[in-house]
Amino acid sequence: MEQLLKVQNFNVSSDGFGAGEGQSLERPFGHADPMEMISWAVATASWPNRTEPGGSRGLDDFLTRDFHHNIGAEIMGRNKFGPQRGPWQDHEWRGWWGEEPPFHTPVFVMTHHVRPSFTLSDTTFHFVDDDPATVLARAREAAQGKDVRLGGGATVVREFLAADLVDTLHVTVSPLKLGAGTRLWESPDELLDRFHRDVVPSPSGVTHHLFWRK
Repeated sequence: MEQLLKVQNFNVSSDGFGAGEGQSLERPFGHADPMEMISWAVATASWPNRTEPGGSRGLDDFLTRDFHHNIGAEIMGRNKFGPQRGPWQDHEWRGWWGEEPPFHTPVFVMTHHVRPSFTLSDTTFHFVDDDPATVLARAREAAQGKDVRLGGGATVVREFLAADLVDTLHVTVSPLKLGAGTRLWESPDELLDRFHRDVVPSPSGVTHHLFWRK
């Protein structure tokens, strides 16, 4: 079977931004409130950090549950990994996620400043300074026949779209405006030259855009 490169559960504001301005250690999404952006997923029965029974079912729950399905590796940008810029000043910093990262696969972090790989729990982070096609080839090899998830942020997703490497996208549009930040698109219609699309409103207030290659 073909190994797909998939964007899954990627959240943007109604004006197309995946994160706000001013990312810092205290504010991973910049001036955006991450809970406002992802509240649709947090409310589901399948949210992985749920500590109490209950939660919503339906489409939001299905898409949350599907996040890890048949994923063998992840690709992300450096800004998703952490707030540092330029040469690494602190090798003790090992991501936002603590000792138990949620990926459970090899992760390839795209950066102009490589550093040694390391492993936390069942997740190994590799730091790569290569073009999208080369990084994808490495991730596919590590995925051992499973699909590869393109985790973001928006800049990295745009790079892989520009290289025509993305097979499917699920983008969730939340009903709030950020006004500035890291933009995924001006309009989702930009992708219709290369992708089919279904648009599915959810009772939670978000709208799911599901794209697959023509």
